[in-house]
Amino acid sequence: MKRAGLILVVLMMAVRLSAQTYEEWCDRALFAIEHDSLPQAEQYIREALKRDPANARNALLFSNLGLIQRSQHKYDEALESYNFALSMAPRNVVILLNRAALCMELGKYKQAKVDYSLVLDLQPANREALLMRAYIYRQEKDYRSARADYDTLLKHIPQDFEGRLGLAMLEQKDKKYDVALALLTRMIDEKAEGTSLLTSSRHAVVYVARAGVEKELGNNDRALMDLNEAIRLDASLSEAYWVRGQIYLLQQQKNLARRDFEQAAALGIPMSEIGSWLEQCR
Repeated sequence: MKRAGLILVVLMMAVRLSAQTYEEWCDRALFAIEHDSLPQAEQYIREALKRDPANARNALLFSNLGLIQRSQHKYDEALESYNFALSMAPRNVVILLNRAALCMELGKYKQAKVDYSLVLDLQPANREALLMRAYIYRQEKDYRSARADYDTLLKHIPQDFEGRLGLAMLEQKDKKYDVALALLTRMIDEKAEGTSLLTSSRHAVVYVARAGVEKELGNNDRALMDLNEAIRLDASLSEAYWVRGQIYLLQQQKNLARRDFEQAAALGIPMSEIGSWLEQCR
C-alpha cells in the first residue's frame, strides 16, 4: 500500500508539472534566478520553451538562458543560446552586447568585433561597444580605427575614464609618448585643480599608466615617484608593485624587486608572468 501511495504521489506531481503553462514556467525561472538557483532556472526556461516554441518572447528567454549558462561556465551552450536569441531578434542591442562579451571572454575577438559593429550601426554612441571595439582594434594594431572609436566616445562623454585612459594607452602603443604623457598628466592634474571626479583607486591606475610611459622613456626615477604615489592611493593595486619591481631590478636593487614581485603575486598577478622576473632577483 505504501508503494502504491508513493507511485500515486509521483504521478500526481508529474501531471501537475506537465500542466504548467508557459507563463508559469517563466515565473518559476524568474523566482529561481532571484534566489540564485541557476540550474533550476535553466531547467524551467527549457520547459517554457517546450510549451510554446513560437512565442515571441523566446528571444528573451534564450538570452536569459545564455546568461545563466555563462554564469555556470557553460560557454559553448551559452553561445548557442545567444545565437538562437539573435536569430529571433537580430537587432536587439542587449543580446548583441551579451554575445560580444562572451566572445571576448572566449578570445573570439573577430566575432565580438562584428557584434560591436552591429551595435554601433544601431546606436553610434553606445559606450560599451565603442570601448570594446577600440580595445580589439588596439590588439590588432589598427590604431587609426581605435583612435576613431575613442574620439567618438569622448565626443559624447568627454570625461569618460576608460575612454581617456584607453586613448592614452593607445598613444603609448603607437609610440607617441609625449601625447600619452600629456593625456595622463592632465587626468592627474585635474585632482589638484579640484575638477576631477575620479576616486583614489582610479587616480592610482592613472599614476601606474603614466609610470609605464616614463619607464619606456627611461625616466625611471619619475616612474618610481608615480608608482609610490599609486601605492599610497591604493595599496591593493598589483600592477603598481609589478612595474616597480621591474624598475628596481633594472637598478640592481634585487631585494626590493623580489619583495614587490612577491606582493604583486599575492595580489593576483599569475606566477606564470612573474616567475621569470623572480628568477632574476637571485
